[in-house]
Amino acid sequence: MAGTLAIDLGSTTTVVAFQSPGDSAPRLLALTPISTSEPGVVPSLIWLSDTNSGQPLIGRQVIEAGLLERGGPGLHRDFKRLIGAEDPQHTTLLSPEQSGHLLLEQIWQRLPQELKPDRLVLTAPIDSYRGYRQWLLEATGGLAVPEIALVDEPTAAAIGAGLPAGSRVLVIDLGGGTTDLSLVALEGGEGKAAPIAQLLRFGGRNLETSRQSLRTARVLGKAGLALGGRDLDRWIAAELVQRHPSLAGVDPETPSLLSSCEQLKCRLSHAEEALVLWIAGPGHAPVDLQLQRRELDELLGQRQLLELLDELLEQVLASARGCGISEAEIDAVLPVGGCSRVPLIRTWLQERLPRVPLHGERPVEAVALGALRLTPGVAVKDLLHRGVSLRCWDQRSSEHRWHPLFLAGQPWPSEQPLQLRLSCSRPEQGELELHLGEPQQEERSEVVFVNGFPVLRRQAAGSAAVQAWSEQPAALPLSPPGTPGADRLELQFSINSAGELIVEGRDLLSDRPLPQRRLGRVR
Repeated sequence: MAGTLAIDLGSTTTVVAFQSPGDSAPRLLALTPISTSEPGVVPSLIWLSDTNSGQPLIGRQVIEAGLLERGGPGLHRDFKRLIGAEDPQHTTLLSPEQSGHLLLEQIWQRLPQELKPDRLVLTAPIDSYRGYRQWLLEATGGLAVPEIALVDEPTAAAIGAGLPAGSRVLVIDLGGGTTDLSLVALEGGEGKAAPIAQLLRFGGRNLETSRQSLRTARVLGKAGLALGGRDLDRWIAAELVQRHPSLAGVDPETPSLLSSCEQLKCRLSHAEEALVLWIAGPGHAPVDLQLQRRELDELLGQRQLLELLDELLEQVLASARGCGISEAEIDAVLPVGGCSRVPLIRTWLQERLPRVPLHGERPVEAVALGALRLTPGVAVKDLLHRGVSLRCWDQRSSEHRWHPLFLAGQPWPSEQPLQLRLSCSRPEQGELELHLGEPQQEERSEVVFVNGFPVLRRQAAGSAAVQAWSEQPAALPLSPPGTPGADRLELQFSINSAGELIVEGRDLLSDRPLPQRRLGRVR
């Protein structure tokens, strides 16, 4: 079964989703025996024996073998955030890049036999996007898949939550080891092309040397700290050891105790009270660990969790104000990561930003599902080499300007049309011209010295000029004639399977539909 496979490699969990062209909705894949009881969720854990004998243990296998408690150089966890970083320090057998490579490889090998993905889309953090992109090119080099694409995580999370292109989104990522707040502006909106995943491989051909620009959400503000879900588990463990007589003398850092505390925390996301049985080891009697949601809220208050979050949020909002964006202009708050399910954090978000809609129905899977939506749901026939722009009247500047319709590197045919509203430039205007052109890639040359020898290097030089098409389509008649100052036509542009630019729409004054027209062939 052909289709698109999405892998969201996370610090604590990795989510795997799949969608075939005939599926109405994506589905999370159960990967026995490495995924949890929750389909599609693989713990980001690797155990590799220091003797290099036998197969590595992945995900759930590491937990069930009790190796989290052992630790040591054979246990690999939290490696995702170090991929692409400069000189990352690690004390494990594998480097962060090698660990990520091995996890991707093991997931690929355990896909259901009936699935034959022809497209793989992965996600990357914005702050290490360039280094992460290079690592992915190397890590996926041996996978037998003709198309590989990459998308930044905040964009994928927002699209997966159903937010429109062009939104300003506050993404709150509460992971196992870190908390990150990012206010991002998504690509698209206001007549601009919607975001799509960036292709790294197409038709089996590596696109590393193509002229694709890095296309990520624009960061308006960002703040974070090295505190996450596992720190909450440690707080719970320390509290239980202090107040429970049966735990006297027990080290709060005991791995099995921390795992039980994590279970308590997760259950309190859905219930007012939770109970977990903890056994210290063979020959020990089980201990009842109980905790109420009210008690957890009090504990997090004592540890000043909300004060820390307030400080991070204020840093982000201050950066946004520096970009001219106020709190009232944020379109949505999007909590992601397992720790975002903690009710106290949800309540804090609603009270701190009461006028901003809160989206977070599927915080763990949102990024993977958004990655699927950011890849074309139809068969990709080709890539645009030049792109297409439309010369239209800009009411603000009172002059004609070139507006991009489709960008070089975008796949076609179009999955969704691009909608624009056009106005007239003069009184009693009887027709509206569709003046089309191709952006031209301007380059300049410079001489650099490599090992003492001069080498000529060509680099892109700023924004590209536009070369008008030699044959322009006929103008669209206006009846009655138009006047400046108001939108007149609402047009939808798309590229069909034959590589033709298509336009259709309606006259906003008369409310009459415009017949579909072929404007010319793209390249």
